[in-house]
Amino acid sequence: MSDLHQRIKAVMIEELMLQESPEDIENAAPLFGPDGLGLDSVDALQLAVAMDKHFGLKMADAEQAKEFMVSVDTLAKAIEEHGKSSD
Repeated sequence: MSDLHQRIKAVMIEELMLQESPEDIENAAPLFGPDGLGLDSVDALQLAVAMDKHFGLKMADAEQAKEFMVSVDTLAKAIEEHGKSSD
């Protein structure tokens, strides 16, 4: 697992107050819905703010947010391509 993936998971756990540990969160698992972490729309807003705050990843609109916030893998890819990775 990459350092970036670890950092994303740590930020998610801290900012969303998740009960999981980083090892419990699979990189490719969906963040939303019953088959993954089960995050909801409030979590999505908090996650978007956290990704901007910790990694400089700005999401221009809801469509871009849906594209980026699928899994830890998609967040990491978005950060590598669009973020500042400033944590």
